[in-house]
Amino acid sequence: MKLPIILCEIALPLLYFATIWVYARAFFSNIRPAERLSTPLLFATLLTHGFYIVMRTAELRHPPITSVFEIFSLMAFTVTLVYACIEWRLKIKSTGYFILILPFFFQLVSSIFIREVSEVPPILQSNLLGFHVSSALLGYAAITISAVYGFLYLMLYHEIKFSRFGVVYKRLPNLEMLERMSFTATLFGFIFLTIAIIAGIVWLPRITQEVSYTDPKLFGTFVIWLIYGAGLAAKRLRHWQGRRMMVLSVFGFATAMFSMTVINIFLSGFHKFY
Repeated sequence: MKLPIILCEIALPLLYFATIWVYARAFFSNIRPAERLSTPLLFATLLTHGFYIVMRTAELRHPPITSVFEIFSLMAFTVTLVYACIEWRLKIKSTGYFILILPFFFQLVSSIFIREVSEVPPILQSNLLGFHVSSALLGYAAITISAVYGFLYLMLYHEIKFSRFGVVYKRLPNLEMLERMSFTATLFGFIFLTIAIIAGIVWLPRITQEVSYTDPKLFGTFVIWLIYGAGLAAKRLRHWQGRRMMVLSVFGFATAMFSMTVINIFLSGFHKFY
């Protein structure tokens, strides 16, 4: 069964690259065949990635959450899944190229550096931990997409400000739609991060004594939660909108990436399983 896993680890970066290329052709060159091919290729990549996750879980007998590179692969899958749902719901494909660059990067790094862990702690085989991690990853996926929409908003705002009405202006959704899409993704990200934090604080101590509330990863996640919570509160109570909210979205994403990489790799704690 290891051969299909290895083949998927090789094929997935290629599939993501092909998907990005098709979306890029549709966006920058407005090629109709590329636009028609983009969604089927997106779902083919998503199905292949889902198959890979199931096969790896079955072969290794634990969820793929034992290293930062397994987490990167799950992050690529969840970002792609959330984007596919957004595209299917809103019928807007013009942002796909910009969003799918991130899953490609995550999966490329994962495929290059992922290794099989020889000894897996029992806690990593817990269904409860799987729920906790799944909620956190869905939260991170949503705020990743929110940040991309925020970046696109700022880019389009800059183009309009300097009267540059090129392909970006013509192909992207308008500023109001980008802000709405970013806000919706932020809201869902905040909800899923809240669920993940509750699971981590309340439920995980019931199955292990190793949980520490001073864990660097827990602290980092709480800071991210506060950033987005403050942004949502400011939008509701102080009527923040436009560039302020988009800058906050991008800043929150940068903080989340710092938490996923630097804190996970270099700071020891309960979340350092590998």
